[in-house]
Parts: sequence; structure tokens; C-alpha cells
Amino acid sequence: MELLAVFPPLFGFLIAALFGKQIGDKGAQFVTCAGMIVAALAACSLFFTVILAGHPYTAVLSEWITSGDFNVSWALRIDQLSVVMMCVVNIVSACVHVYSVGYMGHDDHKARFMAYLSLFTFAMLMLVSADNLLQLFFGWEGVGLCSYLLIGFWNHKHSANAAAVKAFVVNRIGDFGLALGTMAAFVVFGSVEFDVMFEQAGAVAENTIEFFGFELHALTLICLLLFMGAMGKSAQLGLHTWLPDAMEGPTPVSALIHAATMVTAGVFLVARMSPVFEYAPDALMVVAVVGASTAFVAATIGMTQFDIKRVIAYSTMSQLGYMFFALGVSAYSAAIFHLMTHAFFKALLFLGAGSVIHAMSNEQDMRKMGGLYKKIPVTYALMWVGSLALAGIPPFAGYFSKDIVLEAAWADHTWFGNFAYWAGIAAAFMTAFYSWRLILMTFHGPPRAHQKVMKHIHESPAVMLAPLFVLATGAVLAGFIFYGGFVGGSHHGAESGHEEVAQEHHEEEGPHQETFVVTKDGVHKKEEAEGHRIAWDKESFWGESLFVKDENDTVDAAHGAPFWVKKMPLLVGLLGIGLGYLAYMFFTGIPVTVVRIFKPIHTLLFNKWFFDELYDRLFVKPAFKIGNVFWVKGDQNTIDRLGPDGIARKTLRTAGMLSRFQSGYVYQYALVMMIAVIGIVSWFVFRGGYG
Repeated sequence: MELLAVFPPLFGFLIAALFGKQIGDKGAQFVTCAGMIVAALAACSLFFTVILAGHPYTAVLSEWITSGDFNVSWALRIDQLSVVMMCVVNIVSACVHVYSVGYMGHDDHKARFMAYLSLFTFAMLMLVSADNLLQLFFGWEGVGLCSYLLIGFWNHKHSANAAAVKAFVVNRIGDFGLALGTMAAFVVFGSVEFDVMFEQAGAVAENTIEFFGFELHALTLICLLLFMGAMGKSAQLGLHTWLPDAMEGPTPVSALIHAATMVTAGVFLVARMSPVFEYAPDALMVVAVVGASTAFVAATIGMTQFDIKRVIAYSTMSQLGYMFFALGVSAYSAAIFHLMTHAFFKALLFLGAGSVIHAMSNEQDMRKMGGLYKKIPVTYALMWVGSLALAGIPPFAGYFSKDIVLEAAWADHTWFGNFAYWAGIAAAFMTAFYSWRLILMTFHGPPRAHQKVMKHIHESPAVMLAPLFVLATGAVLAGFIFYGGFVGGSHHGAESGHEEVAQEHHEEEGPHQETFVVTKDGVHKKEEAEGHRIAWDKESFWGESLFVKDENDTVDAAHGAPFWVKKMPLLVGLLGIGLGYLAYMFFTGIPVTVVRIFKPIHTLLFNKWFFDELYDRLFVKPAFKIGNVFWVKGDQNTIDRLGPDGIARKTLRTAGMLSRFQSGYVYQYALVMMIAVIGIVSWFVFRGGYG
């Protein structure tokens, strides 16, 4: 079954890429979509086998690399973490594939596009099913390559080519860290196999390693280098500048990259390496601070953008920040829970935005929209679902996952945990605000598009809307259904009429004490719950795929957080929505006034904190100047002038001089022969004379 969950996208890619002309565009679309649907169904089957039945395993496919003592097998690690990722990747990718049939209907290169999508998905599946860091690196680089191909798919646009190159280069910076981290792991553990590293993590917790002349804590160095790779792939603050530019690709690409695949690879990597990160508390602190800063900064930028896809892209960056600060406070299960729910509602928002762009004849500027809710009511309703989930409004999925992330940060009781909690609260307020700014500017108010455009606005075809309903179902139900399994405990018992309980807790009834357990079927006495507990409490759900020290278990501690900590995200979310309505529905002059009063701050945020300009000045322009020096003075004026070009010029001059003797006149040839004879005779005479 694991082969059906991983390899159909590869076969779809090969058929569409090699035989696209023979089978035609429709044939390529059918093959790739069918392959993804089969993979999604197989992944769901693995969910029942591995997670509900509790049977993780590793399938060794073949020997891969053998060099001395270095041996790496090509294997599929089918445990709870990888199966959850497979389900998310395959379901969302299947929806994107089907959606692309309609969205790319007028493109001239449908087969190539569908082939790239399938290859992208296969690379991500290789990444999440890897049994060692080297195999993970193979999938990691495959995802990077495919992102370059997909972002720059419309290569007739200079902006798309530039965005593809930018994504590729920025990710290479992070990948350099991942490569170094893999090498350091081999030095410390003697292997890149996950099982070997995880078994030895505790034993080498105090080891040091020399790095650039410094003696450093080995596991901290490994984790920081791996996190450097995660920062690039998951667009964390500092290596995030490629993410908004990636919107130059077709909208299905945006949904696939920013929802379930490429940007979540970094989150998966840190979660996978949790047995190592748990022994590197300084690295976890860095992860939490970077994640919290990313969540806040991205949210501030999202409030000022007008491109509908860029607003959602910065929302993605902000939500990735949530996932990383959850990882930083050891709430790995909460981070993966938010990754899963986010994949559904963010893919829904991107594909919904694509439906809007499709209706608006490729217009993406929200200032040129308005009044669309009557024209495309289905898309409007589905965008509401995605926005409610993103804003964390119950009972939508984001309410469950975002709140447990924030509660875990608070429950960490460290300075960086508190920083992450309050940065996350501020980001939650801004997220709700810009979500409703998007809804109201796009669908409400007077129509601002040209009349010709307004006349042609129509709802998207069924092939584009059907995947949206699948994603909307996940955005509504995923949080409620999977809360107990992913993070344990009961969520916000006040709303459901049940008592707030932790994974296990004790209730005093006079002198008698009873133990209760939360399961999928409710709250049970411990002795009554054993049959239920196997599948749905957090420990058995994740098995050994995630590791948390007992003293670091912030997810369990989060269930006992005070009432105000639990309700703060919902409160600020409602305030953000209310402010959005005031500013963009009832008192529409507020935004202009605020921009005028806070012009410097707005300029800073609108220009994305000037990260691009700063990097351009610090790195890009100096690199071009250095390159120009080496190119002109080094390559052209030195190497070429004295080397190939110089030799060529000398050869031409010599040939030119010799060619003068090729005049065709007999008397000139006779003269040359006489001179040659005189020269030879003279040489023999003088040589003989000196002999």
C-alpha cells in the first residue's frame, strides 16, 4: 500500500512528460489526476493501518549507497508522522490537480504543467517518507527544483523568471545549512539513519564538535544547521523574501507550494528530528524566537498588500511562524496539527482566489474588484469558510489548531514562550483583520472593475469548484475530529457543555480519587477507556514518531491553561473582524486617514520592511560588482587575453605572416627554396666548424 501512496505521481509525471504529445492534453490530465487520486486513497488507507491500528513499519526498497562504512538504503518510513504528511500532501495535491484541469484550460502547455505538478508531489512524498537524512535531502532538492519549474512556468514573463531564480537561490542558502547539518550528524552519530541518530541522541547529548575553530555543543550545532535549511524552505524571517514573489506562478502552484508541500517541509524536518532537538534547548529557543518573529512581521505586511494572492501568501508565512514557535516550545504535535488544518483552509483560500482571478479575467488587484458576491456566490461562500478557519473562529479547523499552539507557547513558561504567545496573539488580530479586508474589498462595496470585465464575470466550472468543496470539508471538520488524536485533551469544554480536562487528570470526590481519560468517544474512567485509548490519545496516536521529554510536554500542560489564555485568540480574532467591517464596510474613509497619519509605518509595512531593498544593497549589488570585476578584469582581460583568445590571436598573426609566402609566383617559391638551402648548408658548415 505504501507504494501506491508514493509512486503514482512519479508514473503520472513520466507518462505526461514522455508521452504528452501522443496521449494529448486530456490524456495527460487524466493520467496525472488519476495517479494523485489513487495516491490519496492509499494514504488514507495507511492512516487506518498505521495510526488507528498502531502498526508503523519501514519498507526497505533497495540498497542505495555503499562506500566503506557508509551504507544508506532506499527505504520508506511509514510511521504516524509520515502518514499524516502523506494524507495532507496527497489529498491537497489531488484537489490541486483536478482544479488545474479547469484553471489551465486555456494554456498551451497543459501536459507539461500537469507533469511538473506530479513530479513536485512525488518529491515531497520522498521527503516525508525518508528513512534517513540523505534520502530526505534528495526529496528536499527535488521540491526545490520543481518549485523553480512551476514558479517560472509562464516563462514568457520576465517577472516569473526572476521570481523562479529568486526562489531557487534563496532556498540554496538554506539548503547549504541542511547539507552541513547532515554532514555534522554523520560525524557525531556515525550514520544518517534516523533510528541510529534517535537511539544515540541521549548518549551524545553532552558531546562537543569543532566548527570553524570553535568548540560547540554538537547537537545544538546540528539542529541549528538543519533549522537553517528549514528556514529557507519554510520562508522564515530572513530567508522569506522568495515567498511573495512566488505568486508569479499559476494559482494552482501557489496553492500547492504554500498549503501542503514545499513550505511545510521545514516544519516536518524539525518535527522528524524532535529526538535530537529535545537535547538542544538553545536550538529550540532559536526556533521559537524566529517563528514568533515571522508570525508577527508577516501579519503586519499582509495588512497593507493589495494583490489578493500576496495577502494570502503573507498569511501562509505568518501561519508557518505559528508552527515553528510551537516546535520551539516542544509542542511538536500541535505544530503538525496546525500544519494539517492549515493545509486545508489555505489551499481553499488560494484556489478560491484563483476562482476570483479566473472570473476577473486574470485581475489580482483587490482595488479593482468589489461587488462580486452576487456574481460568484459559491466562491464567495467558500472563501468565507477559509477565512473563518484562518481567523480561528469556532467551529472551524483553525480555531482548534491555532489555539492549542498559542496555549502551548504560554504553558512553556519561558521568556521566549511568552514572547511567542503575545506575538501570536498580535498576529491573530492582524490575521482576522486582513482576512476580512480581503473579503470585503473583493466581494463587497461598489464594483470597481471595468464594465466589460463585470459583464463577463461568471462562476467557475464544476471541475474547479468540486475540489474547493473537498477542501472546505477539511477546513470545517478537521480540527474538531482530529483534536483528540493529534494533541489530546478536550478543547474548550465550556462551549460543548463538558468539563475541561487534560489528557489524564484526577478529580477529588471527597476522600476518593478517580482517574479520567479523554478519548474520541468522550471522557471515560481509566478502567473503562482502555479499548478507546489505543487509537486516539496523543501518545498512542503519534507512537514513537514524535519525542518529547516529560518536562517539556507543553501540549499536555496547555490543557490546564487559564480561561483568559484560551479565549484571548478568539477575542482578538473577533475584534479584527469587527475592525475590518468598520474600516471597509461602514466607514470606508478610515484606511485613508490611518495611512495619512501613520505614513512612515505604512510605508515600512507596504514595502515589506524593506527586506528586498536591504538584501539588494548588502548582497545582490556587491555580488554583481564582484562578479563584474572577475568577469571583465579576471576572465576577459587576464585569462582570455593571455589564454585562449591570446593564443588564437598569435596563431592568426603567425598564419597571416606565413600566408604572404603563398603568392602563387614561381620566382618567390624559388627564392624561398634558395634561402632554405643556404640556411641548411650554413648550419652544417658552422656546426662542422665548431665540431
